[in-house]
Amino acid sequence: MQVLKFDWNPITGIDIIGNFKLHFYSLMWVIAFIIGWYIMKRIFTKEKVSLDYLDPLFIYTVLATMLGARLGHVLFYQSELISEDFFSIFLPFKFKGGFEFTGFQGLASHGAAIGIIVGMYLYRKKYTYKSLLWILDRIVITVASGAVFIRIGNFINSEIIGKVTDSNFGVRFIQDQYYKREIVQRTGINDVQKAYSAVTDNAQFQNLLEAVPYRHPSQLYESFCYIFVFLILLYFYTKTSKKDQPGFLFGLFLVLLWSIRFFIEFTKEPQGEEYINWFGLNTGQWLSIPFVLIGLYFMFVYKPKTAGN
Repeated sequence: MQVLKFDWNPITGIDIIGNFKLHFYSLMWVIAFIIGWYIMKRIFTKEKVSLDYLDPLFIYTVLATMLGARLGHVLFYQSELISEDFFSIFLPFKFKGGFEFTGFQGLASHGAAIGIIVGMYLYRKKYTYKSLLWILDRIVITVASGAVFIRIGNFINSEIIGKVTDSNFGVRFIQDQYYKREIVQRTGINDVQKAYSAVTDNAQFQNLLEAVPYRHPSQLYESFCYIFVFLILLYFYTKTSKKDQPGFLFGLFLVLLWSIRFFIEFTKEPQGEEYINWFGLNTGQWLSIPFVLIGLYFMFVYKPKTAGN
């Protein structure tokens, strides 16, 4: 079973010009949004909703997701950016320690969830063709599909890594263990990507590689589980009458996704410098619990006052 263990030292993007780099992580977000747009188009067509409402919904979703995810990351995991590098919160650039294009990094799924709910509320205030819960019940199908690709992007970036493990599924995240400055210093190779490659390809640096522990590929665990969240939501939407019960699919999504997140957090390293560790549960787990409870409420308790709610 050792064949399942491997070293992960990928190229994370393509250099375009100067400090501008096309990050594969950003590309995963683009793929997620494009697939989400096509899914919603199919839903609109199936339910005979005018496609004139689709593009505004897409814009609201993209802005709400990105802004919510970014603010969530800063507030929950990296609040020091507010004082140390404020403009990097909203722009895909790093200003502290030199100007650098970073793409959209540091995005929290809990913040994205809150942002999407707020965004859909604002969208519904302007476009009143359906209820807020009708929109949420369907948008979560696209969110579940997108989550699959976002976690793949995290894996490509060697971020949100798992705890050290001796299981047969361990991965050595070379680029997480040795940060850019450190790996350049240790190898004497000024080009960062070449320095990383030297660690795995050059026998001279094999001692550095041996020090890297195997870790759970938690990002892949999540990505795999989210495939089933998407399929379950799609099943209830297409094969049952639950799509006509306001809030049910929205609640089911919250219960499934955040339950998965809660349990997979046990395999992850804590995120951020100010992470919570209360009663053996970390920040991500404590933030997931309210979402699960809200989901259960919409699945089994919530009753709309009128058919239009």
